[in-house]
Amino acid sequence: MKIILYNLKNRIQIFCFFIFAHFCFAQNYSQFVNPFIGTGGHGHTFPGATVPYGMVQLSPDTRIDGSWDGCGGYHYSDNLIYGFSHTHLNGTGVSDYGDIMLMPTMGEPSFDNKVYSSTFSHANEKASAGFYSVKLDKHNIDVRLTTSTRVGFHEYTFNKAGLANIILDLNHRDKLLEGRIRLIDDKTIEVLRRSEAWARDQYVYARIEFNVSIKQKKKKKSPESSNYD
Repeated sequence: MKIILYNLKNRIQIFCFFIFAHFCFAQNYSQFVNPFIGTGGHGHTFPGATVPYGMVQLSPDTRIDGSWDGCGGYHYSDNLIYGFSHTHLNGTGVSDYGDIMLMPTMGEPSFDNKVYSSTFSHANEKASAGFYSVKLDKHNIDVRLTTSTRVGFHEYTFNKAGLANIILDLNHRDKLLEGRIRLIDDKTIEVLRRSEAWARDQYVYARIEFNVSIKQKKKKKSPESSNYD
């Protein structure tokens, strides 16, 4: 009788040990995630930050031409970043999204993406589950991105003194049908972007909050539309 109880006790202890070990190991699954998988070749994936079933996929955009290999907005063979937008598709064969794009720059601000874009090196780029970071070479700016279920968080470190800017370009990637920006206060803006690509007549609304006061500069309206950048 004592032997039976002793063996049963040991079995319970071993069982509990494996359950505990399993739980501990499960908490570290994220360390094995490599968001760069599929960003080359014809993988059509993006390396940026998102969470399961999240409303935002915050990632760098290196492709704005709607090309097949740039469906996710990023391709590992590129060395130029146009900005960081909040919606991306993963693994599709058609280009879309790239909504609400922000890009930090220095000096006189410009809405020309050939001017505000920046080169980068994969040596200064990191990605893990829910996190992305990169150094923008043009003005030595460090970018760190993460997300919650509904919010994208940007952290920009301007390593040089001078005029710092954050470009909000609504005329980015897919066809812009309508764009509106409303200044709420000196740290808050609200945005509407209506666009067309794979998804027709797509509406995206956003509220952007800054930790420092901003001065807004609008691009002039074009003669044929009322769109804003």
